[in-house]
Order: sequence, then C-alpha cells, then structure tokens
Amino acid sequence: MTGKPTVLPLPDSDLLFFERVDLGRDRDRLLQQLVDETDWQQENITLFGRTRPQPRLIAWYGDPGASYTYSGMRHDPRPWTALLLDLRRRVESMAGSPFNSVLLNYYRGPRDSMGLHADDEPELGPEPVIASLSFGEQRKLYFRHRTRRDLATFNLPLPSGSLLIMRGATQQHWKHGLRKLSRPCGPRVNLTFRQILDT
Repeated sequence: MTGKPTVLPLPDSDLLFFERVDLGRDRDRLLQQLVDETDWQQENITLFGRTRPQPRLIAWYGDPGASYTYSGMRHDPRPWTALLLDLRRRVESMAGSPFNSVLLNYYRGPRDSMGLHADDEPELGPEPVIASLSFGEQRKLYFRHRTRRDLATFNLPLPSGSLLIMRGATQQHWKHGLRKLSRPCGPRVNLTFRQILDT
C-alpha cells in the first residue's frame, strides 16, 4: 500500500517523495519488462565542441503531438504501451496531475549518468509537475540551487519503486542530476511523467 508522501525540506521548491508506491506488481519484474519492451535510443550530445554518446539510453512516449525539445533535439513520442499507460494512470492518481508523455532513462551501470539540468523547457510551462518513478539500483539524485551558493547540495537516494514529484517553482530555482559511480552497480530505469503544453 502506498503511504503518505514526505515533503522534502528544500527552500524554493515543492517536492513530495513516496519512498515506495504500490504499482500492482513486482518491482523487479517491472524493471525487466521496461528494459525488454522499451524502444531504447542511444543519442549523441555536443558539449564544448565535442560530440559523444549520451551516458544512458532514452525513450520518449506519449499522446500524439506531445513532442519535446531538449539539448537541441526534438523528440516525437512513440505510442503508449499497455504497461506505460497503466503506470501513467497510477502516477497521475498519486501526483494529482494529468500527464500526456513520459521520458524514460536507462542507466545500464555505474558510468551511466545525467548531467545537472532543470526541466524548464517552454513546452512544460512555468511551474511544471514532473513525476519521477524509479526502478532497479538505488542511485542518488542531487539538487543544486541555481543562484544561492549558501545552500548545500541536496542528495536524495531513490530506491526501486519510489516516486518523486517535483512541482511549483522547483525547476525555476533548482537543477538536478545523477552522478557517475566508482563502484559496480546494477541497472536502473527512471520514468519522468510530464504534461506537454501547446506553445
């Protein structure tokens, strides 16, 4: 059974955290199903004039027209699978918000990561609700304030089956990312549900 969320004590943010949510099925099986059924893509990113593969695999699913542009790349959604539709319905209920798309990230091992960023693209609106669902290896999401250097970096472990809801002015004030690890670790799949607006 899903309990009440914890309100995370981070200034200039609105973060709710469910350490474990009831998704109606085994978390390890969900992880394997997501790995097997998702149409994963390996994309390139250019930083400081050098192009290299992103250190993870990604996939974008959603309603028709829910296209998304980030890091200079446009992503047109693939149709929802039955599993993703079921997870969307459950996450919408817990988040109290509708979602028309989901970005999936597949971290295959310790060297896969996500750079520090904010989900602040125009098509998400000024105060987007982002619901982040995690499966597999526990990794730490870290937050860094965009302007206040007096605030320490905040590290949040995300166990398998956890749900983090970022809303309000969080994206305006904070960036978040996932560091590489120096120790061995297993795979992790993260789903970030969001609502793409007409712009």
